[in-house]
Amino acid sequence: MDFDCIECVSTSDELNEEEIPFPYHHLHRHQHRQNDHQNPQLPSSKAHYVNIVPSKIHPTPTVYELLECPVCTNSMYPPIHQCHNGHTLCSTCKTRVNNRCPTCRQEFGDIRCLALEKVAESLDLPCKYYSLGCHGIFPYYSKLKHETICNFRPYSCPYAGSECSVVGDIKYLVTHLRDDHKVDMHSGCTFNHRYVKSNPREVDNATWMLTVFNCFGQYFCLHFEAFQLSMAPVYMAFLRFMGDENDARNYSYSLEVGGNGRKLIWEGTPRSIRDGHRKVRDSHDGLIIQRNMALFFSGGDRKELKLRVTGRIWKEALNPDGGTCIPNLCS
Repeated sequence: MDFDCIECVSTSDELNEEEIPFPYHHLHRHQHRQNDHQNPQLPSSKAHYVNIVPSKIHPTPTVYELLECPVCTNSMYPPIHQCHNGHTLCSTCKTRVNNRCPTCRQEFGDIRCLALEKVAESLDLPCKYYSLGCHGIFPYYSKLKHETICNFRPYSCPYAGSECSVVGDIKYLVTHLRDDHKVDMHSGCTFNHRYVKSNPREVDNATWMLTVFNCFGQYFCLHFEAFQLSMAPVYMAFLRFMGDENDARNYSYSLEVGGNGRKLIWEGTPRSIRDGHRKVRDSHDGLIIQRNMALFFSGGDRKELKLRVTGRIWKEALNPDGGTCIPNLCS
């Protein structure tokens, strides 16, 4: 479903614009027994220890390399499988290679490499997002769980209406939305949109992200969707914050739609783009307008949808006297 006309009247201007290898150290202890005949000066009951440092060290795999799956190259977590020749593989790739060892082509049985699993339990590893700012060190089996919720992990593209696989930081995604998805960019904390559709009786699942706003030095995504809710067609508008959930709680927003002397007002906290737009939509966390109400707001003969949605964003500031939050409106 496409709107025949989407008009944005904004009160703001457009923006231009691992290894942690164990120290390789070989200390050979050589016990050399001497008898009286070979060396009469050394008693035969004494052991002689000699430290030998080889002149040429041959590199050997570190334990971290041993825990790397040879197929997907990710760290292996229990169950770690091995073939009859001792080659290891993660459980995900075991089915991917049709239960055959990618190294020796022997068939995998149900053999687990318990020794390697025990070794993994003793390891502490840095988060894989270390280069992005996370300096935490985690036990081997806690690392994977942490990385799924790490605040430094990249963000997924928030564009609604297509399954975009692009990930990156906020600055990169803003450029990506502008250049690749042709999303309108505006600065300011107030907005005014008008939605027009000639045949509002046809409502298929559809979704749009109309605008990205630069406000208080942060970026916000305004969404508008049309979908079926319990067999009834509805329209929905909501705002998402381009950042983490904790930072999103510092802001509030309002949406207003009306006509013929009536209006609906929604106020809430923007959701983080960590939450996909479908998750936000399915939770009904936004301004929801039933089709009959939308047509009433449109006026006329109710044969054409004409909705004007206005809104603003403000920051919740701490009151230095009372310690309570007070609105900090954007001029």
